[in-house]
Amino acid sequence: MGTILFDSIVFGPIISRRLGVSLGINLLPPDGKLCSFNCIYCECGLNEQRRTNSKFPTRTEVKTALEAKLKDMSDREEAPDVITFAGNGEPTLHPAFAEIIDDTIELRNKYFPKARIAVLSNSTTLHREDVFKALNKIDDNILKLDSVSDMRIQQLDVPNSPDFTFDKLLSQLIRFDGNLIIQTMFLKGEVEGESVDNTSSEEIDGWLEAMEKICPRRIMIYTIDRETPFKGLKKLSREELEVIAEKARKKGFDVQVSG
Repeated sequence: MGTILFDSIVFGPIISRRLGVSLGINLLPPDGKLCSFNCIYCECGLNEQRRTNSKFPTRTEVKTALEAKLKDMSDREEAPDVITFAGNGEPTLHPAFAEIIDDTIELRNKYFPKARIAVLSNSTTLHREDVFKALNKIDDNILKLDSVSDMRIQQLDVPNSPDFTFDKLLSQLIRFDGNLIIQTMFLKGEVEGESVDNTSSEEIDGWLEAMEKICPRRIMIYTIDRETPFKGLKKLSREELEVIAEKARKKGFDVQVSG
């Protein structure tokens, strides 16, 4: 079972396989996981096994912690490539997410104007206008799309809301008019006796059709890297990921592969 949790608002910097030198921000409670998905591959574990008893950090607490860390890094002349919202669940669930993005832009411009700001989101709150506008302000809004099949989304991502469907998600992703990065987790295996595989020709063809409608400025494809809640899941090889990437590249997309 995955056990990675972040017990502070600001963590790192760490070397990210996708983003470079990344200073992390966790907007979720420090003692558990809070997410609108319950992904079977989540490194933080399953929601029901990581219940939190704490509140969200306040906007002021986030800004204070971030400024202290950025000032320290500036004094040490240690520049981050990116300031990344990730942590113990879905960052856009924070009620002051949009205001925190504004604070982060202000502090980034003050201390490290060349650093990017990134949000790793599962795409479940894109219907909220404040979230949509905030994501359009940052450098890298990285939004999840693991499958175009509702059945596979339910199996892989296990959304909390029964109303979450691919068709609704697609319309919300198209609304960004290309100002987004799509991230997709590819994997195979078995969970509770059921086959798990989002790499079939049918699924990849549907995924590529969705990319042509969304027109993301970049696609990030990756596979399992750390311990997962279910032991039957298997990571794809770098070669398997590159086969998928090449199909997207032939359609003109910029594709980043993390094996």
